[in-house]
Amino acid sequence: MSPQKQQCPVGADRVVLDAAFKADAPGQYARLRALGPLHPVEYHQGLTGWLVVGYDLARQALTHPALLKDSEPATEALAAAGFILNQPGLGLVGHMLDADPPEHARLRRLVAGAFTPRRTAQLAPRIEQIAHDLLDALPPAGEADLVEVFNAPLPVTVIAELLGIPTEHREDFRHWSAHSMQVASPEHRPALLGLHGLLRDLVKAKRQAPADDLLSALVTAHDQEDGRLSEDELVGTAMLLVIAGHETTVNLLGNATLALLRHPDQLRLLRERPELLPGAVEEFLRYDTSVERSTNRYAAEDLELGGVTIPRGSIVTVALGSAGHDDSAAQGEDPGALDVARPNARHLAFGHGIHYCLGAPLARLEATIALRVLLSRVPELELAILADSLEWIPSGMMRGVLSLPVRYRTT
Repeated sequence: MSPQKQQCPVGADRVVLDAAFKADAPGQYARLRALGPLHPVEYHQGLTGWLVVGYDLARQALTHPALLKDSEPATEALAAAGFILNQPGLGLVGHMLDADPPEHARLRRLVAGAFTPRRTAQLAPRIEQIAHDLLDALPPAGEADLVEVFNAPLPVTVIAELLGIPTEHREDFRHWSAHSMQVASPEHRPALLGLHGLLRDLVKAKRQAPADDLLSALVTAHDQEDGRLSEDELVGTAMLLVIAGHETTVNLLGNATLALLRHPDQLRLLRERPELLPGAVEEFLRYDTSVERSTNRYAAEDLELGGVTIPRGSIVTVALGSAGHDDSAAQGEDPGALDVARPNARHLAFGHGIHYCLGAPLARLEATIALRVLLSRVPELELAILADSLEWIPSGMMRGVLSLPVRYRTT
């Protein structure tokens, strides 16, 4: 028997996804899950939509044929809230994450070969070398911001080498990509402009002097006569790869390390049994994922989701982190517990369906290697400040600490 259709879930008021909500995101999502899997929400600047917080309904929403990336049905609502999409010069167009079939498949094919499990596995020795080099550069003991000295530079170096980004530009890319994801920050637009400008200049340089890297391959695809990639698609795809290719892993490493420092029994277990690390990475992705919410989807028609009528033009987002804490994801085990030996850590950290993260194999490999090297090379590691004093990303879809001050001793 199908559930009765409702205009709004029973007992649910409109939730404002503001800075206060994000500051207490785990607690807020737990409260919402207790009320139901779907809730009406208000995003920033008065924009309204729907938020899915339950695991089963999240999987359904991420693959619903009428929930698309085409924002045309929501154009008026977006404009009324001050959002003008596809702005020239910001690189916000032409990438696979905002494309529907068949364009999505065309754009994804152009870069998919660089992120296959086989090609990714070939990067393992280089990733391990980067991890050791970063720890070798530290004094043998002291205090440091683990984000600054290890968690950020490792994935930045990996994606920069893969794309062919020169060393002198990598700090700018790191800064701009981080701020480009914080939509409520005054640095959001300048960061997008800066990132777009640098990539546009790099595209010109690769066109004049191509190399054996992914960005050169994309330039070649653009310049072919069959027009497989437009100029907007070229820069947009490069921006997506820069941001998604490392920002998520920076926060995955930070969230995972913090979780271990707050659960010393789990830290001890991983030190004793490093063979658990691949499964532990899945648990970290479930327990505190680096992508808190999905990108927007737009209702192309009136539809039903979880017994609720979603009108055409509505925005629907999925709380990916919340889904991993639903009872359905935990399969009878305590979803609030961190268990690095959990046999089947179900999560939606990489999404689901056609937009499943292309870089998932690389993120898993980087996290597994980085954490293995960190735990083996740093036998003493503890927070240098109270966990409650840590500052988290204040806005946007990402979740992670801005810094992670630690006391350490290396070998």
